Amino acid sequence: MTVKVLFFAKLREKMGIKEVDIELNQSVTLAQFEALLTAQYPQFADLPQPVLVSVNQEFAANEQMVSAGDEVAFFPPVTGG
Repeated sequence: MTVKVLFFAKLREKMGIKEVDIELNQSVTLAQFEALLTAQYPQFADLPQPVLVSVNQEFAANEQMVSAGDEVAFFPPVTGG
């Protein structure tokens, strides 16, 4: 079972990929999922912080559960003026 992961804007450039599917055997927290992602893609640890994250198109916090079939997206912070 997989989780679809999307990267937007500068994060896409830093990762070198637009999207990737990550295999997931059980549900994990978003924080645990990010650790799995870092293990497979070490450049993930070098992304500029803070990063906005959504799970199934809703902004999420570290304790949000991620399950097979979910979509996780990472966005750089947005500023305006």
